[in-house]
Amino acid sequence: MSATVRELLAEAASQLAPRAADDARAEAEILLAHTLGCERARLWAWPEAAVPATVAASCRGLVRRRAAGEPVAYLTGRRGFWTLELEVTPAVLIPRPESELLVEQALAMLPPHRPARVADLGTGSGAIALAIAAERPGWEVVATDASADALAVARRNASRLGLVHVAFRLGDWAEALRPDERFAAIVSNPPYVADGDPHLAEGDLPWEPRAALVGGPDGLDAIRRLVAAAVPHLEARGWLLLEHGAGQGEAVGGILERAGLDGVRTVRDLAGLERVSGGRRGRSLD
Repeated sequence: MSATVRELLAEAASQLAPRAADDARAEAEILLAHTLGCERARLWAWPEAAVPATVAASCRGLVRRRAAGEPVAYLTGRRGFWTLELEVTPAVLIPRPESELLVEQALAMLPPHRPARVADLGTGSGAIALAIAAERPGWEVVATDASADALAVARRNASRLGLVHVAFRLGDWAEALRPDERFAAIVSNPPYVADGDPHLAEGDLPWEPRAALVGGPDGLDAIRRLVAAAVPHLEARGWLLLEHGAGQGEAVGGILERAGLDGVRTVRDLAGLERVSGGRRGRSLD
């Protein structure tokens, strides 16, 4: 006998409960809806509908993988960010809501109706670059990444979303930028977790690309390199904005100040945690 939607969800939620706790039911719904190719609302509307045996088997396979720790975003190949639905693969970090603060800050720093050039260094899935591009169709956005696989994901996201004014370039941080290029803002969500941080063994992190997470013994190695490389590419009065970990605001602010940036500030996220720091280049380009 075929299982119903209600029965399959109860079974999946029970298997996911030890790992997902309060999210078990929601994750079960996401995986079943993905397997059925429908919205979660359909599951709520027709809980007694029979699920074909082949679909039920596929869903159970995803549930087993999730119970073993594999992230839901990698199982479905999708994750929402800002107003966008993005493709994600194990080649890229899973976009997180906290990173939306970096998008908000970039949009707030520049006049909305004036043309601007913005670079996103280490773009991964393209989440930050594409969110900015979606909000500011008149801006030119350049996105770089050292991973060809990650850049392929970002390109597919841009194409699917119709965001044609984003250029993608392969290279480490600012190495993909031309020596004479200048930007009104440069943004980045670089690796900032310290080697040996116990959080690396928690949640989705063990499954995500380590090179995109770990920033050396104190978590700041990539930020130091990025700042040194990015500052020469800022226009006069251009902003450099970086996401970082909670408690790193003072250290990142110091790196920005030593690089010669003015008006250095740290912004907290909705949880009250330090999340984004930035500074502005002076008028001189020397």
